[in-house]
Amino acid sequence: GCDLVLVPAGMPRKPGMTRADLLGVNAGIAKNIVEACAKFCPDAVVGLIVNPVNSVVPAMGELYKKKGLDPTKIVGVTTLDVVRANKFVSEATNTPVEAVAVPVVGGHAGETILPLFSQVEAMKSYPADKLEQMDKRVQDAGTEVVNAKNGKGSATLSMAYAGARLGKAVLAGLSGEKVEEYAYVGSSITELPYFASKVVFGKKGVEKVLPLPDNLSDYEKTRLEALKLQLKGEIEAGLKYAEENSLA
Repeated sequence: GCDLVLVPAGMPRKPGMTRADLLGVNAGIAKNIVEACAKFCPDAVVGLIVNPVNSVVPAMGELYKKKGLDPTKIVGVTTLDVVRANKFVSEATNTPVEAVAVPVVGGHAGETILPLFSQVEAMKSYPADKLEQMDKRVQDAGTEVVNAKNGKGSATLSMAYAGARLGKAVLAGLSGEKVEEYAYVGSSITELPYFASKVVFGKKGVEKVLPLPDNLSDYEKTRLEALKLQLKGEIEAGLKYAEENSLA
């Protein structure tokens, strides 16, 4: 009878491993847990923190759909990208982190992560030639941690904080508040079936997926088109997994 299940499961990425390598191992792990959710708490919101999120979430969403359950209950946790972007902007601009809210959209891996700095007041005076570097740092923050830990794991404390932040938003929504938070969900705001953007959580879980801002910078528009190509392939890998498997 859970209302929210947060799933920080799977094997962490090791140096030199691609996210495709991970999918083979972690999709099976996610499937076992999602199977149990389908059986014992089919109405719960399932927050997946299982890499590669870009493929695992579509895979599990489609398996839920195949089972006759509501695929919007499957939510990819991407709040870590927002937390990191906020921290980096705060440090770079000497702005209190509480006053920074960077929208991060797209997916949850490398180049599919797109921080929209054009929407952030504190970044208005940030040197244009350093924006790309900042964008890249947000994209590669996970790898930065993997390398710093020298193969002994990936991000843990920051992930716990980000997972808790998403969990808090979902629970507030379920208790009747309307709360906005970023997540990777089934979506129609782009031509892709799954996408990370700002979502409204309410009594049923995901109530609304909000559109992208219409005043993106030229740099962000170019990045958006490029990331869609990569994300499309990663989503397709997840959909293929769902085609070949079913929940018990």
